[in-house]
Amino acid sequence: MKLKHILYTLSGLAMISLSACSLDEDLSALSTPDNFFRKTAECESVVNSCYIPLKSIYTYTYMLATECVSDIAYCPSGTLDARLDVSPVTPRHGSTVWTQCYLGVQRCNFAIQGIEKSKAFMTEEGEIDETNADRIRLLCEAKTLRAFYYYTLTCFFGNVPFYFDDVTDLETLDRISQLPRMSAVETRKACIADLQSIAPLAPQIRTVDNKENRLGAACAYMLIAKMAMWNQDWNTALTALKSLEDIYGDFSQYDYAENVMFRNKNTPESIMEIQHTYTQGGVTYTSNAACICMPYPRTNGNMYDGVVVEELGNNATAWAAMRPNVLFCQGLQTKMGKDIRKNYNMAWSYNGHDFKSVNTRPWCGPKFWCPNMYTSNDGNNYKVFRYADVMLMMAECYNELGRNEESVEYLNKTRVRAGLDPYIFRTAARLQDEIRNERARELFGEFQRKFDLVRWGIFYQSILDYSDYQALKDNVKPCHEYYPIPDLEVVKSKYNLDNKEYAKYGL
Repeated sequence: MKLKHILYTLSGLAMISLSACSLDEDLSALSTPDNFFRKTAECESVVNSCYIPLKSIYTYTYMLATECVSDIAYCPSGTLDARLDVSPVTPRHGSTVWTQCYLGVQRCNFAIQGIEKSKAFMTEEGEIDETNADRIRLLCEAKTLRAFYYYTLTCFFGNVPFYFDDVTDLETLDRISQLPRMSAVETRKACIADLQSIAPLAPQIRTVDNKENRLGAACAYMLIAKMAMWNQDWNTALTALKSLEDIYGDFSQYDYAENVMFRNKNTPESIMEIQHTYTQGGVTYTSNAACICMPYPRTNGNMYDGVVVEELGNNATAWAAMRPNVLFCQGLQTKMGKDIRKNYNMAWSYNGHDFKSVNTRPWCGPKFWCPNMYTSNDGNNYKVFRYADVMLMMAECYNELGRNEESVEYLNKTRVRAGLDPYIFRTAARLQDEIRNERARELFGEFQRKFDLVRWGIFYQSILDYSDYQALKDNVKPCHEYYPIPDLEVVKSKYNLDNKEYAKYGL
């Protein structure tokens, strides 16, 4: 794996801009917990650096790799992740996800070890005060971010190298660089146990109620539940989800339109968002997912596919667009149906004017649009986890445990909010199908659909059965459930890493 960022120096900058250290360089200035973590503000600045890799992961290409290679959407993009033209030699966005996730892991490991031993949290007697509120808050934040990076790695690559060590010497660096794949099940178990030890100690509040929307107990519980469900540990997942229900309360209080629009930042229902801000000519923290979520093409200023769309403005860059599959727009969420989410997920028209190219399928809707976007600078926040997901996860867990009355109760929470009739139970198998369909309707475009299909064991067949993109259907193979580990990382590991599943198909 890429470890070039693993040895950090202070070089006159705050730890938020940690720099790389070559193995040939003098390591005498190596920053360690003993010489940096002296104040709460210093500890917080290190945790700030742990967020930075998220912005490189969550781009339009990640949208292609998670939503557009699924049963509900596609994108005829020149970016080859959209057709799964990936291999160990050409890992595409997999290279970015691998590098940035392990950079995040490395920064989190450094932060956690430093905070655990920090002089900032010592009592007058010179002992660590493990009950210090700031210490607990920062540990929960760093451990949650570390778990999120491992969650992403296991969703994206399956079995991956795992370690919690902070790298403070070359011996540790050499050992970690040669780690083989570890069972994703065991990686998740380790992260779950780590989060279970800290989440109950942190403030039991919504993410929006945290200072600056920093991650805390709520996101920790969400990750426990997500990873437990991958491991089919339904009871552990339910315990964490009930903790979230205690924090977020009655689901009916959360308005759909307010909470789902990417332009509405840090809304009450959100559990995790990717933070972006943009000011023209000023500091820029943006991405570009909106570029593939608008009607296409843009011509004559603010005309998009033949219709003037005032809110999108005159300067937006529109790329080949993600579009709902026929399964979605003519089956799961139809143009004439009662589901209010159709007007946010999809755009057949604007202000009463039909777009030119929507005979069989619409464009993505205003949920994803960035008003008055300047070129490709999408300043929206990206919704990663919302409370609606919690309701549907609880429905799934209860269904898997044979508690179908409770499963229907939680399924209907999102259906009723969306204006649909309550679901009437028939059989457990039909209920399972409806939960999966409801996840598609509620969480459309929220970077989860491929992961769900893989977790359910139906990814490959779903692409063959439902994709509207022939290039994707021609390319897809069973090994594409997960991205390959980049060949360069396999070589660096001295071949302790492998891509055996890809080798079966000559890739």
